[in-house]
Amino acid sequence: MDNQYSYYNSDSSNYHYSNQYTAPGSEQDHKAPEKKKKPRRGVPKVVTAAGLAILFGVVSSATFLTSNMIGSRLLGLNRGTSDSSAVSSGNVSTGTSLSRSSSVVTSDVSDVVDEVMPSIVSITSMSVEEVQNFFGGTYQQQSSGAGTGIIIGENESELLIVTNNHVVQGSDTLTVTFNDSSNVEANIKGTDASYDVAVIAVSLDDIPAETKETISAATLGDSTNLKVGEPAIAIGNALGYGQSVTTGVISALDRSVTATNSQTGEKQESGVNLIQTDAAINEGNSGGALVNVNGEVIGINSAKLIGDSVEGIGYAIPISDVSDLIQSLMNQETKTKVPEDNRGLIGITGISVSDAFSQQIDMPSGVYVTEIASGGGADKAGMTKGCIITGINGSTVDSMDALQAQLEYYAKGETVTLTIQIPQTNGEYEEETVEVTLS
Repeated sequence: MDNQYSYYNSDSSNYHYSNQYTAPGSEQDHKAPEKKKKPRRGVPKVVTAAGLAILFGVVSSATFLTSNMIGSRLLGLNRGTSDSSAVSSGNVSTGTSLSRSSSVVTSDVSDVVDEVMPSIVSITSMSVEEVQNFFGGTYQQQSSGAGTGIIIGENESELLIVTNNHVVQGSDTLTVTFNDSSNVEANIKGTDASYDVAVIAVSLDDIPAETKETISAATLGDSTNLKVGEPAIAIGNALGYGQSVTTGVISALDRSVTATNSQTGEKQESGVNLIQTDAAINEGNSGGALVNVNGEVIGINSAKLIGDSVEGIGYAIPISDVSDLIQSLMNQETKTKVPEDNRGLIGITGISVSDAFSQQIDMPSGVYVTEIASGGGADKAGMTKGCIITGINGSTVDSMDALQAQLEYYAKGETVTLTIQIPQTNGEYEEETVEVTLS
């Protein structure tokens, strides 16, 4: 009778059942079970390629970082962030304090202002004019204007101050206010309408002793070496409220413009190429100082271009371009106005030749003489109609109003030196000076 047995096959992980019985000691019983050889598996090609790619990336990155570090140390590369403060400090005057907040550098100009402010004065001009009323009668109306001046020196008896011509033109009285708020009257020393420059004088005897200790003459700089982008500081009597400070940069150089002056609002031709700045220049700033970070005067604030679409454009007269003119005006005699009934006359009839008109017709700006009064001072001096008056006693005139304003300081019988332009046959003009005794 056949019996069924089951056994565990060590070569297999499963149980097998068989109906075959093998007696102990048989040949089949002595045979060792054969072990199957497992096939040897190789590394997949995809894994090999990925490993090589990773290895190449690691080597390349290490090489790049090493080269970059060597270049930075040996060649000075990549110092823009770590060394930026050192570079910036080297380009700023040691006389200016800097306050740093993160990566922003802000210039503190308080030290510069403290140095310059004793040289700046406020100027108030008063004038009286006759105004016609609705019924045909006339009455006197008083008007005032505000401006700024810069103390530039002194002589034996006077303190000398430079300002704009339009600040003092047409004024009956001038009042100077110093840094300590003391007030002193001033007189005109000399003016130049074409360059918009004037020098006024204050008697040293009129200045209080304590005020003399608080004021000083300004240091004039060199405006020929200015660079666009360098800092600029404007100091002046803005809006007549007293001295104030605005800052900016030199926006442009050698600007030739027709601007609106900050005192009268009238259009004005620049007789010299101007400095353009974005430091705010408003009414009352005229005649004030434009200074650099060393506290040196590099310009005389003169005009602001006014318009709805214009922002941040102001102008200043380069100090180096008018230094000789200022010296000449300083050496003129101080002028005091003569009573109206005693003022002298040249003896001419004339019309104004403005800068703009003179360029169109190619003739000098000034006063074109249309008629010579018989027996008058001009007639006796040999002047003829057709000539153009461009100056009187060293002060330039560019209009009939400017000439009449100058004559307010001369009495009948005084002799003045007129600068005139004589027309030539070739269409050009030749400059001459004539002595005219006022009648």
